[in-house]
Amino acid sequence: MISTNKERAYNILKRSQNSKYRLIRDSLLVGIAVGLIIVVYRILGSKLMELFKGLYSKGREDILFIPVIFMILIALGYIVAQQVKREPMISGSGIPQVEGILTRRIKINWFRVLVNKFIGGLLCLGVGFSVGREGPSVQMGACVGEGISKGLDKLDNEEKYFVTCGASAGLSAAFNAPLAGVMFALEEAHKNFSPLVLASAMTASITADFVSKQFFGLMPSLHTAKLNAMPLKYYWVLIILGIVVGISGVLFNSGILKTQTIFKNSKLSKEVKIMIPFILTGIIGLISPVLLGGGHELIMTLQEQNFTLNLLMILLIAKFIFTFICFGSGAPGGIFFPLLALGSIVGNIVGIISAMYMGIPSTYIINFVVLAMAGHFAAIVKAPITAIILILEMTGSLDHLLPLSIVVIIAQLTSDLLNSHPIYESLLERLLEGGEYECETGVNKKTLFETVVHINSDLDGKCVKDIIWPKNCLIVGITRGDVEIIPKGSTKIMAGDYLTIMANQCECSNVLDDVVNLAQN
Repeated sequence: MISTNKERAYNILKRSQNSKYRLIRDSLLVGIAVGLIIVVYRILGSKLMELFKGLYSKGREDILFIPVIFMILIALGYIVAQQVKREPMISGSGIPQVEGILTRRIKINWFRVLVNKFIGGLLCLGVGFSVGREGPSVQMGACVGEGISKGLDKLDNEEKYFVTCGASAGLSAAFNAPLAGVMFALEEAHKNFSPLVLASAMTASITADFVSKQFFGLMPSLHTAKLNAMPLKYYWVLIILGIVVGISGVLFNSGILKTQTIFKNSKLSKEVKIMIPFILTGIIGLISPVLLGGGHELIMTLQEQNFTLNLLMILLIAKFIFTFICFGSGAPGGIFFPLLALGSIVGNIVGIISAMYMGIPSTYIINFVVLAMAGHFAAIVKAPITAIILILEMTGSLDHLLPLSIVVIIAQLTSDLLNSHPIYESLLERLLEGGEYECETGVNKKTLFETVVHINSDLDGKCVKDIIWPKNCLIVGITRGDVEIIPKGSTKIMAGDYLTIMANQCECSNVLDDVVNLAQN
């Protein structure tokens, strides 16, 4: 048995040594496949949305047509509910599920999730739910990455890279923002910036973006007007903007989780729970169509029209409630775009108040709208680098890097001080509460994972032999810059080192948590 385990470990190490170029080559395939799937998803979603906007418009003109609209919505709600019952993993955004897969705490049937998420997400998006396409795109991309990995007979640790590549490509194709796609996949999902995963994720993301741009052109999907550079003498107001946006982010996180709890604890059937947002969407479509969808149209409208403070407050409250109900019901759909839209409304409100009472020229109100989106994202997701890169790609200019950074930092600090946790991690914890989604793997199967050593952590400056490692794990490699070191007992670990750890698949998630704690704390 011992010799068999040694042989397995040797085979894993030998194969992983030359995986860099193969992984980058294969990530091209992932990028192409994900790009094409998301392009189809976006096109069909747009066509379906236009169809339902036409139905809502007809309902406003002819009251006798309204019952027909709600009969259609109720029927679609029933269909989506059946999909969620058959495959619970398609519920919600999908990003927490991807994080669970990468940390070995969730195992899915990638093909079944891909098909049901595509159809269910498309129906919710098409009728006008206040959900985004980005979360489902990330999950579908991850499913494609896992499927290609299995098709190419990749090792378990290599499959993790493919999942990350697919997630990165999914967001890139959905947003036409390749760098933001890479950074989000690494900063939020993979939580690891090793050179190998960075190169492969960038390859997949850029490839998916290239495919997407063949159909949608070179414009970012959330293109904003060119902003005027704000003079330094007005920067003090950015602190106020950051604080307000940070508080709004805390309210968003709290509202999402509380609404989810209300739906979960209710005695309503799954069909009724998911029919509720379908019916609400019909009401919104008839009364205020600008609130339909994730928020793309709303953000564009804020840039083009001048709203009063009273109307903005009504839109803000209505969009908050609409998003909470749509997501809390468990229907497939993300919160990425809605949180950006809500941030833009908050920024518009602060901008108008600043212009009216603080002496800020009204020409900079649009700056508040754009900067607040990044701050809102950072306060909710706790991925500040992604937030900054996303807005930079949206505006196409580095001129606003300083004000952007100020708002993002203040918003996240405010959120931290109010003890708000990253939304996707909170959602993942809830997903795992029941225990039915835990990953089951073979006891004797080995896998590799990487982690980086932080400055002043428990590992920094210590020799391998002096560290109390978690049970049933083995440190098999250290990457220091371009140098690969075979560790011995006397090898000293330094900050910045990438450690390659081997463990049993069935124990990987616990070992990973323990090693990460050693390397980061």
